[in-house]
Amino acid sequence: MKPDTKKIQETKPIKELLEFSIINIDKPSGPTSFGVDTIIKKELNLNKTSHFGTLDPMVTGVLPIALSRACKLMNYFIGKNKTYVGIMRTHKEISLEELNKQIKPFLGKITQLPPVKSRVKRQERERTIHTFKILEKNNKDFLFETEVQAGTYIRKLIHDVGEKIGGAHMLELRRTQASIFKENNSVKITEFLEAIEQYKKGNETPLREILIPGEIISTILPTLQVKPGCIKNLYQGKPFFKKYITSDYKPKKDELITIFQEDKFIGVYKTIAHETVLAKSEFVLQPIKQQQ
Repeated sequence: MKPDTKKIQETKPIKELLEFSIINIDKPSGPTSFGVDTIIKKELNLNKTSHFGTLDPMVTGVLPIALSRACKLMNYFIGKNKTYVGIMRTHKEISLEELNKQIKPFLGKITQLPPVKSRVKRQERERTIHTFKILEKNNKDFLFETEVQAGTYIRKLIHDVGEKIGGAHMLELRRTQASIFKENNSVKITEFLEAIEQYKKGNETPLREILIPGEIISTILPTLQVKPGCIKNLYQGKPFFKKYITSDYKPKKDELITIFQEDKFIGVYKTIAHETVLAKSEFVLQPIKQQQ
């Protein structure tokens, strides 16, 4: 049974939501991703925030930002596929038909060398381009959409296409999806700031509506329900025994799973090959009152 994240969003105390939620920000052109982090952290008076996948300053779109203890979920989301739309300007005239022909070799597995100004070590790495579509043509400007493996450099992809057609560069780029977070349910920074103003005046509804409970992790990892009597043991870091679960489950070795007791998130675990122990904890969400 999957937890009811909508119910959690509507009923969980706002203070607890702020400790374990994600905000899907529609990043504007200009600020860095870290700058947006800082705005969210300052306005909510939090100790920590963290974004899922950095966007260059001029790139807009989906920028999920984890709040407080939800930052522990980052690694489970960040490796998922990303979707972008953008404008590519070619340096020479080329037909739509010919361009579609030239981009076909860039579908599937490709090898990329990160740009000089990237934050990672410059070494060739393999990435997968799942889709690459040319949507419109306006003289030398082409509107494109691409779904790619996390860690793919779109600007470099366009540059490499340009090498085949006499040159090309990217004019604009917007991320429309990162993992399960989509453009149509993102919020602008101005909308977030308006929700904060309402929250300070005693109206928590607008802020609550943009807080995505961290329990949403159950949509990308398998979920197991456990018996109520074992929760204390799990909070204390004791082994997660097979007898704790409420259903028949045959785990695969080294599989990541989420553990719930009804709608209460216990943690993320990795399965092990053992006769009685099912999994070892990766992250256990301790009750807030136990941290005070």
